[in-house]
Amino acid sequence: MSVIVWWLVTAVMVAAHSASAGSAGVVESYWEVENQFRSPDCTEGVVIAINGTFPGPTIYANAGDTVIIHVKNKLSTENVVIHWHGIRQNGTPWSDGAAGVTQCPINPGETFTYKFTVDKAGTHFYHGHYGMQRSAGLYGMMVVRSPKETLHYDEFNLLLSDWWHLSSTLQELSLSSKPMRWIGEPQSLLINGRGQFDCSQAGYFNEGGLKECNFTKDDPCAPTTLRVEPNKVYRLRIASTTSLASLNLAVEGHQLEVVEADGNYVAPFTVGDIDIYSGETYSVLLRTHNPSPPRKYWISVGVRGRKPNTPQALTVLHYAGASESERLPFPPRETPRWDDFNRSKDFSKKIFAAKGYPPPPEKSNAQLFLLNTQNLMEGYTKWAINNLSLSVPATPYIGSIRYGLPLEYLKFPGPEIIENYDINHPPVNPNTTVSSGIYNLTMGMVVDVILQNSNVLKGEMIE
Repeated sequence: MSVIVWWLVTAVMVAAHSASAGSAGVVESYWEVENQFRSPDCTEGVVIAINGTFPGPTIYANAGDTVIIHVKNKLSTENVVIHWHGIRQNGTPWSDGAAGVTQCPINPGETFTYKFTVDKAGTHFYHGHYGMQRSAGLYGMMVVRSPKETLHYDEFNLLLSDWWHLSSTLQELSLSSKPMRWIGEPQSLLINGRGQFDCSQAGYFNEGGLKECNFTKDDPCAPTTLRVEPNKVYRLRIASTTSLASLNLAVEGHQLEVVEADGNYVAPFTVGDIDIYSGETYSVLLRTHNPSPPRKYWISVGVRGRKPNTPQALTVLHYAGASESERLPFPPRETPRWDDFNRSKDFSKKIFAAKGYPPPPEKSNAQLFLLNTQNLMEGYTKWAINNLSLSVPATPYIGSIRYGLPLEYLKFPGPEIIENYDINHPPVNPNTTVSSGIYNLTMGMVVDVILQNSNVLKGEMIE
């Protein structure tokens, strides 16, 4: 299962990016969610749009603001919920947007109002949290600024995603079939909802044997160009809402100074590229130089962590004064090897909290060991934690807790559940069972969560 873990997260606000109650405002929007025909990668398919836009509209707010989003479900045959990724929902757990956990899904034709406070500055995003709706394009950026920030930069948002030509309905059917039908790697990677299938902006370099893309100015799949001026500092807010792919982003000829990770400021460090996994967000500072003559540079996004079968997503950093029609003088930078895991670890080890953040607790009150496995249940492929595959109850957990309805509570497993499992080989017992159980924690306790990922049913250990 995916175990629902309830624990108290105590956070201390950093004064540099907190907001006083007196400065708080209200950000309110009315959204209609519906299917539309679009061509995100130059091949027509069906996307889930919000008010006719794909990706959905970017939400801008200041720390301390109240955000109110009225969501009307205009999908004729599907329920919908929206999760606000990175928002802590202190005091408003019913607005977290997890069907069966914090709310009942929004039925076709119905409207649900999400109302919550964004309590600290950061780069976030939102996405559909029902079925395969995130894969269908139900997502958008959410930027929370601090009214106390003293440095202001021109900004670009880069929302990264993967895209299949198979509809989300067929994806869900394939993955839940008996036996499971694997949907394969995504056909394209998208930057702000735009990608190119079966062609490349760098086609004249014969990148992967793809032909060169030819766009008109009205093509919905034409990349969004980032136009910059020399000798300035720009903030790139980057979020990954991929369903499968782990990604790497680089800007040709430029260094990236990482200043924020997952909505928290970090001690700045400089790299030539960043690895970004599904659900992660970063802010990086990009310092332009003064190329003579002015020119354009590649921004490239490629697959990491999986043997890639999907071409890079490309867009262009366009310096003021550079020719509109000229080709870039060099091919895009190659994505680092997909299986260079040490490179990924080196990047992660550079991330430290910014000065002023409180240190983590020195001791924990308990340890929760979670073993993530791929299993079989009556011939269906399921994923499980501690050999239990989640099936949410008809009444959302938060409703059951509020009204005193009975729930199944799980016991904390000991470390042997991980220590006795050979992660290098498929499980001896491949079967699993269904559970809707949750872990019950005491308010204020500190819990160490140890998550052990394991191999797939028929997988081989990658050296």
